[in-house]
Amino acid sequence: MLKINHISKSFAGRIVIEDISGEFKKGHTNLIIGSSGTGKSVLLKCIVGLINPDTGSVFYDLRNFTDADKEMKAEIRREIGMLFQGGALFDSKSVEANVMFPLDVLTKMPMDEKLDRVNFCLQRVGLENVNKKMPSEISGGMKKRVGIARAIVNNPNYLFCDEPNSGLDPQTSILIDDLIGEITHEFDITTIVVTHDMNSVMGIGEQIMFLFKGRKLWEGSSNDITHSGVSELDDFVFSNKVMQGLKKQQ
Repeated sequence: MLKINHISKSFAGRIVIEDISGEFKKGHTNLIIGSSGTGKSVLLKCIVGLINPDTGSVFYDLRNFTDADKEMKAEIRREIGMLFQGGALFDSKSVEANVMFPLDVLTKMPMDEKLDRVNFCLQRVGLENVNKKMPSEISGGMKKRVGIARAIVNNPNYLFCDEPNSGLDPQTSILIDDLIGEITHEFDITTIVVTHDMNSVMGIGEQIMFLFKGRKLWEGSSNDITHSGVSELDDFVFSNKVMQGLKKQQ
């Protein structure tokens, strides 16, 4: 389980996120949703330690990550996998080298074991025989799947996905969502997905946190989101064209 307590962050005197608390469940796809500029990515960066919150704490299975020393933070980071927006692959490295990168940096695993692990992860995301291809030689959807393979190659306990469907067509987006959900359940990972895609929310949103102007306004499941009683959330949900048909049916 991952828990955040009263997280706040300001930049140049402007409050970006304010007093956000919540729990993210193990073996579940936990979504952080909201419009652009509402603080989703800043909260994610606070959780993974890319930026330090002004106030509040982040706990990884009762370990206080925010106040941890350098050694403890390094230990926790070895348990984290990240899928970055756009995939963030190294253009100069092959698919195989991209996926192997966390093993090179974080482990002393022998090369044959690293290759076995890389091949397993590529197979798990439906990519075989692409090891030697360069990122420029594969499609956007394949790049996202390579990014997922890299994110899980080190057997993480926590998986963070920042706008995983950005730039993808609807069919490929569903494939990526399904893959994230399957991997979460199969490996019992605590997964946090930052998104504004309502297809993702309705497809894999087991636990959802809605942010509005830097504050948490609602928390619940996809089953409850269309009758939350929160006007700001209703505006967000039904402003999406895909959801407008659902509203008419209710």
